[in-house]
Amino acid sequence: MSSQPLVSVICLCYNHERFIEEAIQSVLQQTYHNIEIIVVDDASSDSSRKIIEQLVRQYPQIRFIPLERNVGNCKAFNIGLQASKGEYIIDLATDDVLLPERVEAGVKALEEAGDHFGVTIANCEIIDEEGNFVQYHYPIDGQGKSKMEVPEGDVFLEVIRRYFICPPTVMFKRQVIEQLGGYDEQLTYEDFDFWIRSSRHFKYNYVDQVLVKKRIVRNSLSRKQFSLGSGHTRSTYLVCKKASKLVRTKEEATALKKRLYYEVRVAIRLLNLREVWSYLRLILSL
Repeated sequence: MSSQPLVSVICLCYNHERFIEEAIQSVLQQTYHNIEIIVVDDASSDSSRKIIEQLVRQYPQIRFIPLERNVGNCKAFNIGLQASKGEYIIDLATDDVLLPERVEAGVKALEEAGDHFGVTIANCEIIDEEGNFVQYHYPIDGQGKSKMEVPEGDVFLEVIRRYFICPPTVMFKRQVIEQLGGYDEQLTYEDFDFWIRSSRHFKYNYVDQVLVKKRIVRNSLSRKQFSLGSGHTRSTYLVCKKASKLVRTKEEATALKKRLYYEVRVAIRLLNLREVWSYLRLILSL
């Protein structure tokens, strides 16, 4: 349908040779048709690039951006974003899978939600490396609906308080990421930063459907987040510092302090002593 707004699915690949074809096929098989597929390979050292090139020959509509050196997830996404034209954006790691109605449901949710809503999230099926079911992100009832209440609207306070969003279920308006200036390239991961900054200015909508499969992969970037000496601790601190400048109420400041004390404990456990002192100074500034 020509009236459908264009959706850009930016597929980020780094050593995903086992999963890349399934991920891209999941985009090609969407019930929504006005989609541009942009695949950015962040200098994979496995056979990912060869597999992507084979898919491009089979599906010429795929735009492939092979990077000659590894630049990290945030910069790789920004390169894909710059090449995109969609009114709506999905950031898809190519070890994850979109279910067929993911794009259609996301567009419908944001089109109907109103101008103040910029981001939509959904439920997710967690799978292992072989694709076997592990659990749902939000436990579901017999009708497939979440058993827990998922925050919607102004979620800034909840984003500070706790982890409740499954990252690959996020879909957002182009306006949101342009207002943020893209992902922050000094960070090693993007989720927390995007949620903090976007939720301060835009409302979130929840679609109560399982729309994505998130794969748990050993030695993945997200799995390394809590490993000894992880650089992610520094990125989390930098995001918390941004959050400290965005809090507006006493309740938000209190929630951030609790979050910071939690991050201090994580930093101690990971022996990141520089971040321990950084967090403590930040706590005193609130």
